[in-house]
Amino acid sequence: MKERPISSLPGIPVLLVAIVLSLATFWMFISGVAGRGEPSAALLIGSVAGLAVALLLFTGLYSIQPNQAAVLSLFGKYVGTVREAGLRWNNPFYSKRKVSQRVRNFESGKLKVNDLDGSPIEIAAVIVWQVVDASEAVFNVDDYESFVHIQSEAALRAMASSYPYDQHDEGQIALRSHPQEISEHLQAQIAERLGRAGVEVIEARISHLAYAPEIAQAMLQRQQANAVIAARTRIVAGAVGMVEMALAELQKNDVVQLDEERKAQMVSNLLVVLCGDRGTQPIVNAGSLY
Repeated sequence: MKERPISSLPGIPVLLVAIVLSLATFWMFISGVAGRGEPSAALLIGSVAGLAVALLLFTGLYSIQPNQAAVLSLFGKYVGTVREAGLRWNNPFYSKRKVSQRVRNFESGKLKVNDLDGSPIEIAAVIVWQVVDASEAVFNVDDYESFVHIQSEAALRAMASSYPYDQHDEGQIALRSHPQEISEHLQAQIAERLGRAGVEVIEARISHLAYAPEIAQAMLQRQQANAVIAARTRIVAGAVGMVEMALAELQKNDVVQLDEERKAQMVSNLLVVLCGDRGTQPIVNAGSLY
C-alpha cells in the first residue's frame, strides 16, 4: 500500500462558520421557545438542524503539527494522507490517525551473540530512522515503532554473526577494525527489513562492542600475546638488519678481520643486546682479541 495524498480544507474558516452557525442556532432556539403565543415549530426545527450541522463541522476539524501526517480512512478503507500543517477539515466520518515523520533514534540493548569465530560478544547499536510513508507505517504493520525496534535488533544479531571480532587475515573485515564497513552493512540490513513499514534508515552505527565477560580475560591475554609477538617480530627484523649493516661496515672499512667463529659470536652478542628486554652488562676484554 502506497501513500496517496488527499486535499483538505483550511480549518480556520470552517471553525468560524461553525461558531457563527452555533450562535445562530442558539438564537433560533431561544426565539422559537420564548416567542409570543405557542412556540414556533419552524424555528425549533431550524435550530435542531443548525446544531447538527455545527456539530458535524466541529467534528471534522483536526490539527497537524509540522513533520506530521494524518492517515484518513472511511469505515476501514484507506482514503488518503494529509500533510499540510495547521488546523484542517475533512469529512467528519473519516477516521484520522496521526503519524510523526520526525527523525527519531534509539539505542538497542546490549545483545549477547556469537561472532563468526563462535566467540561470545556483547554488541549494541544506535539507529536513526524516519517514517517516509505514513500509510505503510499504519496499515502494513501492527505497531511500526515496535516493529522498528525488534527488526533492528534482529538485523544487528545477523550482522554480528557474519564477521569476526578481530581481524585475523590481511584484508578481512572485522567488527573492531572496520567500523565504516560494518555500519554500512548494518544500515543496509535494517533498511531491507523496514522498507515494508514505510521507514527509512538514515544511519546505523555500533555504540558498544566487547567480548562477553566469561571470555574477556582470556581474549585480553590473547590480544596481549599477539601484540607481544608482533612487537618481537619487528624487533628481531630490525636487529638482523642492524647486525648485517654492522658486519658490512666493518668489512668495508677494513676495521678488523673476523673469522667465521668470531662473526658468529659477534652476531650472537649483538642480537642479545638488541633483542633483550632488559639492559645488558658489557664485559670488557683487556687482553688480546683471541
